[in-house]
Amino acid sequence: MSLRSDAPHLAIDAPEAGQTRPTSPTGRPPVRARVVRVARGWWRWLTSMPTALMLLFLLALAAVPGSLLPQRPLSQSAVAQYFADNPQLAPILDRLGLFDVFAAPWFAAIYLLLFVSLIGCLVPRTLGHIRSLRAAPPRAPSRLSRLPRHAELSTDLGAEEALDVAEEELRVARYRVLRKDGAISAEKGLLKETGNLVFHLALLAMLISLAVGKLWGYEGSVLVQEGQGFCNSFQQYDTYSAGPLIDGADLSPLCVDLEDFQARYEPDLTPASFTGDITYSRALDGPDEQATIGINSPLRVDGTRLYLTGRGFAPIFSVRLPDGTELTDLSAPFLPTDSTTMLSEGVLKLPDLGAGRDQLAVEGVFLPTAADMGGGLLTSVDPRPLDPAVAIVVYTGSVGLDSGIPQNVFTLDQERIGRGQLERVGAANLRPGESLNLPDGTSITFTGFKEFAALQLSRDPSQLAVLISALAMLAGLLTTLLVRRRRVFLRPGDKVLEIGGLAQGGSAEPAEFERVVTGISTALAAAGPPDRRDH
Repeated sequence: MSLRSDAPHLAIDAPEAGQTRPTSPTGRPPVRARVVRVARGWWRWLTSMPTALMLLFLLALAAVPGSLLPQRPLSQSAVAQYFADNPQLAPILDRLGLFDVFAAPWFAAIYLLLFVSLIGCLVPRTLGHIRSLRAAPPRAPSRLSRLPRHAELSTDLGAEEALDVAEEELRVARYRVLRKDGAISAEKGLLKETGNLVFHLALLAMLISLAVGKLWGYEGSVLVQEGQGFCNSFQQYDTYSAGPLIDGADLSPLCVDLEDFQARYEPDLTPASFTGDITYSRALDGPDEQATIGINSPLRVDGTRLYLTGRGFAPIFSVRLPDGTELTDLSAPFLPTDSTTMLSEGVLKLPDLGAGRDQLAVEGVFLPTAADMGGGLLTSVDPRPLDPAVAIVVYTGSVGLDSGIPQNVFTLDQERIGRGQLERVGAANLRPGESLNLPDGTSITFTGFKEFAALQLSRDPSQLAVLISALAMLAGLLTTLLVRRRRVFLRPGDKVLEIGGLAQGGSAEPAEFERVVTGISTALAAAGPPDRRDH
């Protein structure tokens, strides 16, 4: 990825003839000279192409654990669960920073070294290219016949007249022309090196933009049921991650209510569209505004984007306690386990039923269109809620919400069930309006369902810069691949115009050279019939 092609080495060039390196009284170079020599060697190694490629590979390799292992900025509970499942391995991985990869010092070191390597390559190469753009083409060699492509055109024109005709033709073909000492040097294709530099500069800009986005960006996800809402505060998100330079006061003021959710399907039950009608305000006391968001149609407000990333169902229950107390409109999101039929699983936890009462948990499956499989088993055959039902299991005891240990809100702690802290007291398949009566007189009724939307609010100040950098990289790469650097030299003789061609790297480019020769031959034909001889 570097622009240098010389192999890495740690030694400096030998002194010129007649020169000697300064030495100390012991015969060794002074300490300062040795330090400078070693520093130059390491700098050459750091800014060499193999080193830049190695750093780029290491950066990609270092990002892999961030995808394979749970990350603390995204889910503290997932990391805690990993520690519980892997009590011996997890502490070792934690000491290596693998649960927060992108904030680890070693990841930042690779990132910074790649920056330095790219900058060390680009600065001198850019300055050299600027000098090349300002410099004239090199003088024509004395023997054009030794070049990879060579041709001679016989003409009755004088030397100066022939060069005038050739110079005009080359300028029409957009060559940079130098006419000196009775010969012409023409050069074309410096845009290739420009494209190369643009590609690498855009790559550097993209890396900087991504770093800016990580430092000043944030992202939060939340499940919102119909008729409910949230505000842009990190306490209200199910998962939240932010850059190290962002705190709670930096979040844009925004409140959103989900008024209605619609899911439409094709005749073969493949999803056609998911949309949500929302009401939002840009401040707590600001005016309400309406909008509709979809999977590929986010809400954009003051640099933040609100995306619709998923959907599901939240069954609604009512609970009547033995003393007659009734709790209504109790619901919790059930997460889909089968996207084809939207069969969903979840749990409703009721930790506060009054003094002296055990806590209650309703674990179950929601089926949008239930079908009886026999033996008391239900399944869903359609993602649309045509015949909704739930299959529930009820537990009493301690659900553990007051234990201080993070837990998954969508499942029950199976260890608590195994230890007897949660006791199964009933199970039933229910359709809307049906109830399950528990032995202590508690009644649980399935009253209906709501739909919920999975929303993601994010702010990335570098999105536009990343897009521009990516487009610049593409333009630079295409320019580098499609443009060839070419040189043409002309020297007149006795009624002969000698032409030599050279492409970058010392190889000939026959097609372009033939076009140049044909163009000059045609131009010379207007002044006198030429006779061409190829070699």
